Amino acid sequence: MVIGIILSLALLTYIAYKGYSVILFAPVCAMVAALTDGYHLMPAYTEVFMVRAVIYVKNFFPVFLLGAVFGKVMEDSGAARSVARFIADKLGPERAIVAIVLAAAVLTYGGVSLFVVAFAVYPFANSLFQAADLPRRLIPGTIALGAFTFTMTAIPGTPQIQNIIPTRYFGTDSFAAPGFGICGALGMFVLGVLWLEHRKRKMLAAGERHGEPDTRVSINFNDGVPEIPPAFAAMPLLLVLAINFTLTKMIPQWWDVQILSIAKGLPLAATAIPTANWALIIALVCGIVFAVILAGKQFKARGNLQAALNAGAIGSLLAIMNTASEVGYGNVVSSLSGFASVKDALLSIPGTPLISEALAVNLLAGLTGSASGGMSIALEAMGAHYLALANQIGLSPELLHRVASMSSGGFDTMPHNGAVITLLAICGMNHKKSYPDIGMTSLVLPFAWSFCLIAIWTILGL
Repeated sequence: MVIGIILSLALLTYIAYKGYSVILFAPVCAMVAALTDGYHLMPAYTEVFMVRAVIYVKNFFPVFLLGAVFGKVMEDSGAARSVARFIADKLGPERAIVAIVLAAAVLTYGGVSLFVVAFAVYPFANSLFQAADLPRRLIPGTIALGAFTFTMTAIPGTPQIQNIIPTRYFGTDSFAAPGFGICGALGMFVLGVLWLEHRKRKMLAAGERHGEPDTRVSINFNDGVPEIPPAFAAMPLLLVLAINFTLTKMIPQWWDVQILSIAKGLPLAATAIPTANWALIIALVCGIVFAVILAGKQFKARGNLQAALNAGAIGSLLAIMNTASEVGYGNVVSSLSGFASVKDALLSIPGTPLISEALAVNLLAGLTGSASGGMSIALEAMGAHYLALANQIGLSPELLHRVASMSSGGFDTMPHNGAVITLLAICGMNHKKSYPDIGMTSLVLPFAWSFCLIAIWTILGL
């Protein structure tokens, strides 16, 4: 029954908004939906929910793990801080908004996790905004534009998980649809900066200024340990991108089609070569090793290498289990009889399947408050149908990949999104003061621009 699905989605949304663990309550919500359809609870839990959750962990845990460790190493070594400081200093207070957007974007595109980026960039954002006497409540929206939008989903090759998930469903790689992605990224960046500059002028005209300084942030960001020079600090970021690109595009013969069949009789689960995952895993391992060697002096002086590695590993467990639980929930819902009518309604939207896909991913990302979780649910349920439709009309699977990725970065930043709540806490702001700008830069504008771009691509036959 559709009513059961709606009830369980409403319950999951409420629970996520209230901050309760999705790991604990996603199966509860799934069982609510299953009950309304006459399912027996235990088979629904162990054989439907858990099976898909475990498959998701198998497919993506290495990327979550290595991405979290890489981000933590970059943070605790001071490398992320050094890159952010360099960009902030070069552009200065007079271009504070652009400086902070670019600082967050460079770190995110280099593979640093969104949460680490927020922690690394905020002190410099606060310093620049204070020097320019700009309202502090603009800072969260500025960081969100740089970290939660175009470098997370649109720019080809980004190592963020939102760009890796579609590769499993469409047989693509992380550099899929470069033209569409670059146009999407430029539009998000330009529109976001224009909005923030408009808001800045409006606030200043109304007499709003920076106000009392944030006493939680020390003006001196050094702790007595020599900082890694920016040029060296950026090297691990560039290394991850370079190796990922090389293994994906430059030497594809590394992934010989016989590689699975000559694995010495191992009981392999994969039936197709997961090149996007393998390339990124190797790139992140190289990035972590290089960053640790580069920051050897810093880690030795602070004695925090073990803490960084452990914190990254432990943090990745929460991230992967949150998303896997949402995927398990989606698998239960998609197996219910009521979901067939929902799927038919989405698939029957006239025109290109890109519109249906964008709507489905946005809707589920918004309901779950998770870009990766919402996209995974949508693609698990309908990815094969979208791929079949695309093949029928001669539409490139790469466009399906890029639209899914970009759409995951739309409605995901609803007020109950965990990254939004964390960002506000880091910046010392609340929803009332800062969410309007977060919502505009990371939700409204990316959503609107994505659909405009789909329309342009369709009209021009690209």
